[in-house]
Order: sequence, then structure tokens, then C-alpha cells
Amino acid sequence: MDQELKNKIEELEKKVEAVYHSVEKIRKYFLLIFWVTLITFVVPLILMMFVVPMFMRNYLGSFQGLI
Repeated sequence: MDQELKNKIEELEKKVEAVYHSVEKIRKYFLLIFWVTLITFVVPLILMMFVVPMFMRNYLGSFQGLI
């Protein structure tokens, strides 16, 4: 009975280790997705906060003499 219990515990430890590695891969994948999303969506939004007002100022400034 003792040997059988030991074998089952070792088997469960192997399975837990496999699950741990799988979860670590998933965690790294989600971290990568987070950074890609941040770089491709949030950073351009922040940059647009500065670029759009400058563009509008220049664009509307060209109509200044017409009004």
C-alpha cells in the first residue's frame, strides 16, 4: 500500500509540474499580448493627443486670412 501511494504521489507531482509549465507559457503569452496591445493602441492614442492639436492649429491657421 505504501509503495502504491508513493507511486501515485510521484505521478501527481509530474502532472502538477506539467500544468505549472503550461500555465507559465500561457502567462508569458498573455504578457506578450498585453505589451503588443499597449504599443499598438495606447501609445498612438497618447501621441495623437499632441499631434492632432498641432495639426488643427496649422490647418485652421491657413484659413485665418479668409475669415
